[in-house]
Amino acid sequence: MSSSVSALITNPHNIIKDYDNLLEIGKISDHISPDSETLIKLNLSWSLYYPACSTEPWQLDGVASALRSRGYHNLTATENRTVVTKIEKGVVGNKWSPVLQKYNIPFIPLTDVEWKPYQIHAETPALDEIFEGTHTLPSFFVGKNMIHLPTVKTHGHTTMTGAMKNAFGGLITERRHHCHRLIHEVLVDLLKIQKEIHQGIFAIMDGAVCGNGPGPRTMIPYEGNILLASHDQVAIDSISAKIMGFDPMQIPFIRMAHDEGLGCGDPDQIEILGDDISNLNFRFFTGKSPVVAGDQLFRKGKLSFLEPLVFKTSLFMLAVFGSAFYHDYLWYNLVGRRRIHSFSKTPWGRLFDQY
Repeated sequence: MSSSVSALITNPHNIIKDYDNLLEIGKISDHISPDSETLIKLNLSWSLYYPACSTEPWQLDGVASALRSRGYHNLTATENRTVVTKIEKGVVGNKWSPVLQKYNIPFIPLTDVEWKPYQIHAETPALDEIFEGTHTLPSFFVGKNMIHLPTVKTHGHTTMTGAMKNAFGGLITERRHHCHRLIHEVLVDLLKIQKEIHQGIFAIMDGAVCGNGPGPRTMIPYEGNILLASHDQVAIDSISAKIMGFDPMQIPFIRMAHDEGLGCGDPDQIEILGDDISNLNFRFFTGKSPVVAGDQLFRKGKLSFLEPLVFKTSLFMLAVFGSAFYHDYLWYNLVGRRRIHSFSKTPWGRLFDQY
C-alpha cells in the first residue's frame, strides 16, 4: 500500500467540518473498519491544560463527529498515566469530558485494565534490553483498531513527537521513563507491536495550534492552522516534522522505521492529499527543559553511571517531585499562565474557552 498523508488548512470557524473532510480525503473507512471495535488513543502530556501539549478538545470533537457520522458506533477512548501525570485531572483539565459525553464515548484509563504478557513475534531488541524480555500489554488492545490523536509539537527527547510516540503511552506502563535511554529504538519496536496486535492503525494530528521549543510541555504556542491524517504512522510523522522545519530522515526513529519497511519516512516519496502544504515551514527548534536535560544527563550523559541509583531506587521519587514542582508550580505559574493568557485572546484560545 502506497503512503499518503491528508492535509488541510483550517480555522476555528470550520474546524469540525474540516476534520470531517480530512477523514473523507484520507479514506479512513478503507483502513479502519466501522464494524470493528475502535480505540481512540488520546495524548496526555500534562494534566494541566497548555496549548498543543495534549489532544485538543476540538480535535476530539471533530474526530468523534466524523467517526459517528460514518457509522463508527463501537468507540472507546483511552489513555495512560505517567509518574508525573494524573489521568482524571487531565481529562478534566484538557476538556475531554464534555466531548466524550456529547458523543457517548466511554473512557477507560489504562490504569484500570489488565496488563498481560504478550509473546511478540517481531524482533524488539530495545524493549528486550530495557524490560529483560518480558512484555506486558493492555489486554483489551489486542485485536482492535487504533486511532491516535497526537498534536504537532517538538520534544526534547525525540526532536518532534507525533503518531509513533503516541503509542509510547499506550503500550508501556508508567515505568516507560526507563525507555528514554533508547527512545528512538523503542518507538520503532512499538510500531512493530502495533502492527501485530491491531486490525488497523490510523493517526489524526492536530496542528491548529502547535508547540515549538522545549517540548512536550514548556513550549511556545504557534498557530499552525494545519490538520494531518494518515494510515502510515511513519509518513505522518515525517510530514509533520517537515512542516516544523526539520529534515525527517535525520530524526533517528523516522529513519530507522523507514529503513525497516514499517512505513515511509522520505517526504519525497509520500503523496499529499488535500491542500498544498509544500511551502509550509514553521522553522521550529527543539529545546530541552531542565527536566529533560537532567534526565538525559543521568541516563546517557556524563553521569550515566549513576542511572541505577537515580532511577531504580527510592531516590527516583525525588526526581518525580522535582519534575512535578518545576512544571506544575514553578514554570506553569511563572511562564505558562502568561502564555495561556495571551493564547486565550486568539481565535483558537476563544474556541478552547467555549468547551
